[in-house]
Amino acid sequence: MSAGPLVVEIICTCCLAAFLLHRYGDLRKNHALTTLATFVAWYFSFLIVFVLPLDVSSTFYRQCLQDNQSPAVTTPDPSNTTSTTNVTTTPGPTPSQKYSAESSQCQKPLSHVPDNVLPALWHVVYWSSQFLTWLLLPLMQSYSTAGDFSVAGKIKTALIENAIYYGTYLLIFGICLIYVAARPDLHIDAEKLKVIGITASNTWGLFLLVLLLGYGLVEVPRTVWNSSKHGHMLGRTQFKISKLSTEKTEAEENLEDVLEEIKQVSDKVCYNNPLRQHVDTVLSKCPESLRKSVKPNVDDYEDYNAAQDVISEKALVKLHKRVIQASQTHRRTQIQWNNLMEKAFNLEDEEMNRNSPERRFKRSFMVEKGWWRSIYTPTVEWYWKCWARPWTFRVVTVILAIFSFMVVWSECLFFIKSPVLSLFAVFLNVAKHNYDYVYIELASIITIAYLCFCAYYSVFQIKILNFYYIAPHHQTDEYSLVFTGMMLCRLTPPLCLNFLGLIHLDSHITYDERLQETSYTQIMGHMDVISIVSDGFNIYFPIMIVLLCICTYFSLGSRILHFLGFQQFIGDDDMTQEFIDEGKSIISREKRKLERKANSDERKKEWSEKFGVDWSSSSRNATARKEVETAGDFQMNRAKQSVARSPDENDKTGLLREAEPLDYTAELEVEDFNTNRISQGYQSSRPGSTSSRYGSSSGSSRPRPPKGIFDDI
Repeated sequence: MSAGPLVVEIICTCCLAAFLLHRYGDLRKNHALTTLATFVAWYFSFLIVFVLPLDVSSTFYRQCLQDNQSPAVTTPDPSNTTSTTNVTTTPGPTPSQKYSAESSQCQKPLSHVPDNVLPALWHVVYWSSQFLTWLLLPLMQSYSTAGDFSVAGKIKTALIENAIYYGTYLLIFGICLIYVAARPDLHIDAEKLKVIGITASNTWGLFLLVLLLGYGLVEVPRTVWNSSKHGHMLGRTQFKISKLSTEKTEAEENLEDVLEEIKQVSDKVCYNNPLRQHVDTVLSKCPESLRKSVKPNVDDYEDYNAAQDVISEKALVKLHKRVIQASQTHRRTQIQWNNLMEKAFNLEDEEMNRNSPERRFKRSFMVEKGWWRSIYTPTVEWYWKCWARPWTFRVVTVILAIFSFMVVWSECLFFIKSPVLSLFAVFLNVAKHNYDYVYIELASIITIAYLCFCAYYSVFQIKILNFYYIAPHHQTDEYSLVFTGMMLCRLTPPLCLNFLGLIHLDSHITYDERLQETSYTQIMGHMDVISIVSDGFNIYFPIMIVLLCICTYFSLGSRILHFLGFQQFIGDDDMTQEFIDEGKSIISREKRKLERKANSDERKKEWSEKFGVDWSSSSRNATARKEVETAGDFQMNRAKQSVARSPDENDKTGLLREAEPLDYTAELEVEDFNTNRISQGYQSSRPGSTSSRYGSSSGSSRPRPPKGIFDDI
C-alpha cells in the first residue's frame, strides 16, 4: 500500500483551487474571510471529485478479497466414507494464509491506503462542506450586500434574508422527522437524526441536480457544435449584445440616480452630525469620481424655521444597500459587455479571414507581442481558427453526445441489477475483473467531472440566475464567488452518490448484502429510515432527465419564454433578426470608437516623440492636445478625400510642395493695423468724438499691433 497517489491528489487539488480562485477572484480587493471560505468550499468539492475514484478502486479490491476468502472456510461432506484423511473440519485461514491469498489472486491498487484513512477524510470533507453550504456561505452572501453599518446589524439582516432559504430545508427535515416519528417500528436517536439531516440535504440537492443535468447534458454538446459555426456564433453574440445594451443602460441610469441621491444626502449632513460617519461609509462604496466631487459640509449654520428632511440611520441603511446592489449590477453588466465585445470582434475577424486567399490571420486591432507570437504566427493562427478548430469542435461534440447518451441511459436503468443495463457499471465491472485499477480511477474521474461540468454550466446559463457571473482576469465579485462555492458544496455530494448508484456500488439499490460499499457511502449512510425517499425518489426521479433532455433539445423552454415576451434567441424569428441587426450596429459603433481612440493615441505618441511633449503630465497641454488631434483628424479627412493623380511631366505641383510657405500673418497684421488707423481717423473727425489718436474709446478687443518707430507720425 502507498499513500503517494492520495497525497499527490490532495496537493494537486489544492493547487487547482488556488489557481482558479486567483484567476477569477481579486485577492487584493476581496475580503480575506470571503476568499478563505470560497477557497475551502472549492477545495473540498474538488477533493471529493478526485479522491472518490481512489475509494472506488479500493472498494473493488476489498470485494475481490471477500469473494476469494468466502470459499476458504469449508466443511467436508459427512457422507464421503472413502476419504483417506481423518479430517472432519477445515479451519478458517490464518492471517499469513489470508495475505498469501491476497498476493496470489487479488492485485492491490497502487493508490490503496489503510482502511481508516478515507473514512476520516470523508468525515472532515463532508461535514465541513455541509457547514459551509447551509450555514456559513449563505450568511456571508447576505452579509456582503447588507446595508447596516455594524457587524451585529449585518448578521441580523443576513439571518432575516435567509429565513426563507432555511425554511425550505427545515420543511423537508420536518416532513422526514414526522414520517419517522409516526412509524411505531422506528425509534429516533442521534444516528437516525443524522441520517434524516443527510436525507433532507441530498433530496434537495438531487432534485436540483436532475433539473440542471436535464439541461446541461443536451446544451453542452450543442454549444460545442455551434462553436464550430462562425456565422451562428456571431449572430448569437450580436443578439446577446443587443439585449445586454438595454440592461447596461438601465444599470447606468440606476447608478446615476443613486449617486445623485447620495450627493444630496451628503450636502445635508454636516461634519459634526453623528450620521456623518455613515455617510462617509456610503461614499466609500461610490466611484472615485463622485468622491472627489462631493465636498464635506462644514457649515454650522442651520435654519430651524425652514422645513428640513429628517435623515435617519434606517434611511442611510437602505441607501447603503442600494449603492452596493447598484454598483454590483453596473460592474457585472460592464464586465459582460466588455467580454461580449471582445468575443464579437474576434468572431468578426474570423468571419473576415475565413475565405482569405493569403491564409494569414489579420486582426482589426493590434495584439500585444510576446515570445509566443514567434510560434503562434498569423499563418498558424489562420489554420487553427479557420480550419482546424471547427473540425476539432465537431469531433468533441460527437464524443460529448455519446457521453450524454450513456448518462441518460444509465440514469434510467441503473436500478436494474440483472441483466446489468447501466453502461458505466458494465465497463467498470470488466475493468474490475481484469484488475485494471488505473482505468477504473480515470473513468470515474472523467464521468464525475463531466456530470459536474454539465450541472454547473446550467447554473450560469439560466436567465433567472443571471445575477451571478464568472469572469476571468480577476473580474468576479465576492457575491458570485460565494455563490459558486455554495453550489459546489451543495451539488457535489448528491452527484457522487448518484454516480455510485450508476456503477452499482450502493447495496441498497442492488439489494446485494455481500456487496462491499465505499467509505464515502458508509459515512453518508443510507436512507432506509425514509423508505419513500430511498425506494422511490432516489431511484425513479432521475428518469425525469429523459423528459427534460427532450424539452431542451427542442428548445421548448426558450420558445415558451419567447412567447411570454422574454426575448430568446430563436433562429427563425423576425424579432430575433431585429435584435441581431441592432447588435451588429452596436458592434460597428464600438469598433469605430476604439479605432478613433487608437488613432488618437498613435498621434499623441508621434507628436510626443517629435516635440517631446508629455501628454499626461498636466492639464496645461489640453489645448495643445486638442489642436493636434484636430489637425490630425483634418489631415486624415483630407487624405481620404484627395484623389490620386497620375504622374505627368507638365505637373508642377511638386514645385509648390517644395516651395517655402508664405507668412500671411504679417500681412494680416499690417492690414488690421491700417484698418484701425483709418477707423480711428474717421472717429476722431466726427463731432463730439472723445477718442484720442492712440486708440478708440469703444473698448474694442481687437489686438493692437506692436508699437513701432513710426507710430507717432
